[in-house]
Formats: sequence, C-alpha cells, structure tokens
Amino acid sequence: MASRLKLHSVLCDMLGSKNVYFQPPASLALKYPCIIYERDNVDIIYANDIPYSHKIRYKITIVDYDPDSPIPGKVAMLPTAKFVTSYKANKLNHDVYEIYD
Repeated sequence: MASRLKLHSVLCDMLGSKNVYFQPPASLALKYPCIIYERDNVDIIYANDIPYSHKIRYKITIVDYDPDSPIPGKVAMLPTAKFVTSYKANKLNHDVYEIYD
C-alpha cells in the first residue's frame, strides 16, 4: 500500500460499503458489517545508526454477524496480510489481520 488513504479505499472496495473506520472513538456508533483499522506498530530499519526506512503496520479487524463472512478471505489476499486471531464478542464475529503499508 502506498498510503493510509489508499488502504482505506481498498478496504471500502472489499467491504462494498463505507463502513470502514480508522481508529474510531468509542463513542462512534458502528454499522455492521464493518472494518476497523489502526496503526499498530512501525518497523524501522537503521543504517549507520540512522533510520533508513520504516514500515507502518496496521491492525485490521473485520466485524460481522456472519461467521462465514467472505470479507476476511478478501483481506487475507492483500500483500503482506497475516492472520492474527478470530473471536466472538457481543454476538459479533471478529477476524484480526496485520498488514504493512
């Protein structure tokens, strides 16, 4: 991915709606199914003790009522995507992936 906004656009296309949220506040009422993503880490490569490059890692969480949702499979096909975990909370299924920008 070239930028966070490009990632946002790709996630909206995969979901087929605008229910994609970047670091949403707890007070925001989410609409399901949705994708929530946030910056999770930055990997920095050093050369001669100077930062040479860095890659931002995002945590992407797909939230859906459907336990067999096709959306996680689409996210899994993104370059650098890595499955982290899956869990159920509040009658909603959550699938978590990591991806590097």
